[in-house]
Formats: sequence, structure tokens, C-alpha cells
Amino acid sequence: MIANYTKTSSTRNLWAGILFGMGIVAFIDEAVFHQLLHWHHFYDKSTTSIGLVSDGFFHAFSWFATIGGLFMFADLRRKKGLWKKRWWGGILLGAGGFQLYDGTVQHKLMGLHQIRYVENLLIYDMVWNASAAAMILVGVVMVLNTRYRKYENTANAN
Repeated sequence: MIANYTKTSSTRNLWAGILFGMGIVAFIDEAVFHQLLHWHHFYDKSTTSIGLVSDGFFHAFSWFATIGGLFMFADLRRKKGLWKKRWWGGILLGAGGFQLYDGTVQHKLMGLHQIRYVENLLIYDMVWNASAAAMILVGVVMVLNTRYRKYENTANAN
């Protein structure tokens, strides 16, 4: 199979991964921490009913992002422009970026919710944000390792 890498497909691979990564980590957050563990809702500054409605909007966002990223992925495969390493780097950037945004902006700056309502939040915050930073770091390395690929037809798809 001949790969068709262009500057446009390089950017689309990255953004398809970022969108999918944001969506999938938001889905995992909502399914695990909101629904299964009942640690928080997306918006905890009101009633439980409002919290559940906010979770529904958050869940819809996560699936729109996930499906959008998968449509871009399918289009790249169809056009033989899929660059798996760059796409996976984008996934890690999107997932880590969303998680770091959630842990800093939504948890601390806006105070929409906390990871868990316990006396000592520090360990939860540290694990949450450190895992986000690790995903971002690995994603950046993967993306940087793929940015210098020559934009020409090649038999080496990955």
C-alpha cells in the first residue's frame, strides 16, 4: 500500500488524534468518576439534578469529539494518508491536554467540581495532573519525531 503523506494529511493526523484523545478521556472521566464511582458531577455547585444534566452535556461533548476524530481517522485511511505514530501522538496530546485543563481550570480555577470530595485532595490532584503531564510529554515526543518526515509517496506507512 502506498502512503500519501502531505502537509495537510500531517496536520489532519494530528488533529484527528487530538480530537479523539479529548473525547475518549472525557468519556472515561464521565463514565468512571461520574457514573460508576459517583465521585463528582461535571457541575457540583447546585442540586444533584443539575449535576446530572451537566453530566449529560459533558457526555454528549465527549461522544461528539470521539466520533468527529474517528470520522477524520476514517477519511485519512480512505485517502491512504493515515500516519499512525503521529495520530497516536495526537491522541496523547488531546487526552493529556484535556485532563490537565480539567484538573487545573475546571477543578481549581473555576471550582466546578473536585476529583473527589475528601479531606486531603492533594494526592488525587497530583496523580490526576501528573498522569496528564505524562501523556502530554509522550505525545509531544511522538509528534516531534514525526514532524520531519518527507512529504512524498512512500511504501513505509508508519
